[in-house]
Amino acid sequence: MDDPETGFNLKVVLVSFQQCLNEKEEILLDHYITGWKGLVRFLSSLGTIFSFITKDVASKLQIMEHLRTGPQGEHYSSLQSMVAYEVGHQLVDLERRSRHPDSGCRTVLRLHRALHWLQLFLEGLRTSPEDARTSTLCSDSYNTSLAAYHPWIVRRAVTVAFCTLPTRKVFLEAMNVGTPEQAVEMLGEALPFIEHVYDISQKLYSEHSLLDLP
Repeated sequence: MDDPETGFNLKVVLVSFQQCLNEKEEILLDHYITGWKGLVRFLSSLGTIFSFITKDVASKLQIMEHLRTGPQGEHYSSLQSMVAYEVGHQLVDLERRSRHPDSGCRTVLRLHRALHWLQLFLEGLRTSPEDARTSTLCSDSYNTSLAAYHPWIVRRAVTVAFCTLPTRKVFLEAMNVGTPEQAVEMLGEALPFIEHVYDISQKLYSEHSLLDLP
């Protein structure tokens, strides 16, 4: 369905986030990881501009795959079961990063924050006019989401890098779903899936006071 070389289609990737949710609206981590891998491929296809996020996300995905296939893997089948297990067994560093720097809760929180930025950016691409500057769209999305968690030097470097982003048309064509108009239509259909996954994750982390893990 998604050939590594020729079959990449961002709609398939975005719709995979719909598969994250079971009938209980639990977020299934296998599908979550698969969806993120596709997003990394999309960003990487646009060059090295987004390496600041793709490299970090790739390392976080490796951590989650290790936990998922490890001896306690059954506890990492869903986001809800992971949070219950790690919080219940005190496997989360709530105040400072010390004994459990690579806990599932901390790792997914970083992915969760990055997903918010990407959701906002893709929504900006969808709703903006043809002549919109992608550097502005990306910077606005970044400043609303990830910037708060990065030191000044990173924020500065990222903002400068955004100035070299390709045009809106190039972004839409890179999605491989047809014309830019078809890409815009696809985003309108698929982005609500990511937003729903984000909202459920945000609520879960808020309920367990996990939104500010060090």
